[in-house]
Amino acid sequence: MSANSWGSSLESNKAAGTRLELLLFQLEGRQLYGINVFKVQEVIPFKKLTRLAGSHPMVSGVATLRGVTMPIMDLSRAIGGPAMKDPENGYIIITEYNRSVHGFLIRRMDRIINTQWDKVQSPPKATGRNAYVTAVTMVDDKIVEILDVEKVLDQVVRASTNVSADLSAQIDAGNRHVLVVDDSSVARNQISRALEQLGIQCTQVPDGQHAIQLLEKMLADGVDVSEHFTMVVSDIEMPVVDGYQLTTWIRQQPQLKDLYILLHSSISGVFNVDMVKRTGANKFIQKYHPDDLAIAVQERIGADTSA
Repeated sequence: MSANSWGSSLESNKAAGTRLELLLFQLEGRQLYGINVFKVQEVIPFKKLTRLAGSHPMVSGVATLRGVTMPIMDLSRAIGGPAMKDPENGYIIITEYNRSVHGFLIRRMDRIINTQWDKVQSPPKATGRNAYVTAVTMVDDKIVEILDVEKVLDQVVRASTNVSADLSAQIDAGNRHVLVVDDSSVARNQISRALEQLGIQCTQVPDGQHAIQLLEKMLADGVDVSEHFTMVVSDIEMPVVDGYQLTTWIRQQPQLKDLYILLHSSISGVFNVDMVKRTGANKFIQKYHPDDLAIAVQERIGADTSA
């Protein structure tokens, strides 16, 4: 089956996880931006911020909401645009990414839309501001840029990629290779850096479609994929082909029935655990802690060597 025909092969067993709900908003210009609603806790009118000495220049201040103190970032400035003018006339999006809560200053909210991940495309290669765009989609003939929030946050709050010494000492990776699938370049590199500490080589691709194309080529070349890759570590929310669809496609290929699939997401909850079972993935973990990833790899290697 070619990568171009993956959609028809999934039509009879389409994963419910392909639905995407976006909060649309604007910064200082007319461009529409989007953020996954499931990562948004709430949107509030601007409230007075406390500026801390020595804080990152992209952090406008901190706010305490419902007992949680969080940094509030100027999103326009963070993606290479002008600083927010008159922020007191704007709003704050409260989000939870990678187990921590952050706020982003925006100018105005637009609306919430429902779409599908297969209607979302990877952005054209560009530089500058577009480096923070992880995907694009069309709404009413207008381009919506979906922001790579993990890349924005990485400028201010660097996620640790260090695996605990006791864990890394326990893992005998041998000659292991992992396929890393994630539309965020920051997330891909974080995963790779953590795995490389365990002596594991990584191949990176930016979404499920690229993963399918790679796996198909390897199969066509006669490669035993399940032997070559110890596991696939894939994000769930990705353009064109998401993690659930990728898992479903893999499980439909007889040659890949033993390929171990670890799905992860910055969105936690029972839904993801249920979908892991329904699509045939082996495990789900919430982004992002390197020790959790190391433990999952340790479990996989242990099961592999005891089989």
